[in-house]
Amino acid sequence: MLFRFLIFKYLRFDKTQPFISITAILAFLGVGVGVMVLIVAMAIMEGMIKHFEDRLFVMNYPITLFASSYGKVDSALLKDLESKFPNLSFSPYIRSQGAIKVGGNLNAGLIYGIVWDKEMAINKVLREGKFSSLNENSIVLGEKLLANSNLALNSKATLIFTQLQASGMSLIPQMKRFDISGSFSSGLNSYDSSYMYVDIKMLQKVKGFKSNIYDGIHIYSLNPMEDIKAIKDSIPSGVNAVGWWQQNGNFFSAIAMEKRALFIVLMLIIIMAALNIISSLMMVIMTRRREIALLLSLGVSKREIKKTFFWLGNTIGFSGIIFGLVLAFIVLVLLSTFPIISLPADVYGSSKLPLYLSPLDITMTIFGAILVVIISSYYPAFNASKINPLTTLRSE
Repeated sequence: MLFRFLIFKYLRFDKTQPFISITAILAFLGVGVGVMVLIVAMAIMEGMIKHFEDRLFVMNYPITLFASSYGKVDSALLKDLESKFPNLSFSPYIRSQGAIKVGGNLNAGLIYGIVWDKEMAINKVLREGKFSSLNENSIVLGEKLLANSNLALNSKATLIFTQLQASGMSLIPQMKRFDISGSFSSGLNSYDSSYMYVDIKMLQKVKGFKSNIYDGIHIYSLNPMEDIKAIKDSIPSGVNAVGWWQQNGNFFSAIAMEKRALFIVLMLIIIMAALNIISSLMMVIMTRRREIALLLSLGVSKREIKKTFFWLGNTIGFSGIIFGLVLAFIVLVLLSTFPIISLPADVYGSSKLPLYLSPLDITMTIFGAILVVIISSYYPAFNASKINPLTTLRSE
């Protein structure tokens, strides 16, 4: 077909007008680099989101039940939920605050009273920790807290609770000595330096709870966003259910906003490259005006002229998009294989750069780039079809 012949003719390097060909090459490279940068940036952003989701999912639990000021979480509610939702795992807990006393130093943190076997079933971090024997007098600490307190496994530690007890004419904090029977590492310092786990029966005694009363229940679910709806319908008034995504909603909203802003900013690179497509096509049209006028006078329709330059621009742009996809794949393979970029492990929990390219991100990138290329190709093609052959041939 004629328009294919003309496309290949105009794509060949023109030694008489090298600047036109150089502009087309720059447009091709600009689109390609823009697509590559956008895909790699989206993969890094999505990888970081997934990384934090995995960490927060483990330590915050998929779903948590807790009682309001007039509600009650007890063993009867636990048994009722276990019978109604056999596909879910439940772990009752009691929470308190306290500090480990080492000499004259105190290291404060959160104390969770748990049922060891139930908690191990839903808490991957705790399950993969280091343990000796666990009993009612055991305490399990984060490795960071263990290091900060200069303590070791199988040693003793004194725990000071915020609950007060009467002593003569004054009130003093309750204290108890524990056996350090285990440690865990979540990779997040905020948890490893402040979380402590003890037996739930012991903490019930410290807080003055009956043996069937809890502060709440941790629930493990593979599909928490759906299961939480059914759970809310099954719990009594005064008991609330909250998902891990709700507890960290502001954090993920901020990351999502940054991701959208980054997408828009990096899309500008592709738009700037598309301007080279416009300038390259306009220069081709300006230098080929006489040739276009001759084609029109010989019977070639304006529609074919428009189609020729439209697909000339699309060929440059689409080739750049394909080049950018290949380049992005190579860069992502290199980043995931070699430690080109390393992260501080004490901050992120891993020194490896997390990468995850979601189908939605790559679809939006390709669709956005194609849209920009099509719009950039249409205007010069429209101008080419408006050339008046009589006026052009008379003047040139």
